[in-house]
Amino acid sequence: MAPPQDSSQPRLAAGCRWGGSEISRVVLYPEGALKLQGTGQQVLERCDGQRTFGEIIAELQNEFGTTDPVKIRDDISKFLEQLQHKRIIDY
Repeated sequence: MAPPQDSSQPRLAAGCRWGGSEISRVVLYPEGALKLQGTGQQVLERCDGQRTFGEIIAELQNEFGTTDPVKIRDDISKFLEQLQHKRIIDY
């Protein structure tokens, strides 16, 4: 599967939705549930179909300013690719 482009607008795939509480969020999908916390939750909460991948990266680079911006982009791209492979995210 291809990595997201800067203009991609990642969002939860059809059949997927948020569940749990704000403290312990999970993504429910047809095959199960994925518990999220920390950075993974911050990334996925931004995948609303409105923000572009480039905007999400910029927001997170601003939030984690001391981290290498290239590493942030690479890590988030790989994370979204894995979620797309599991049919949790579309972009």
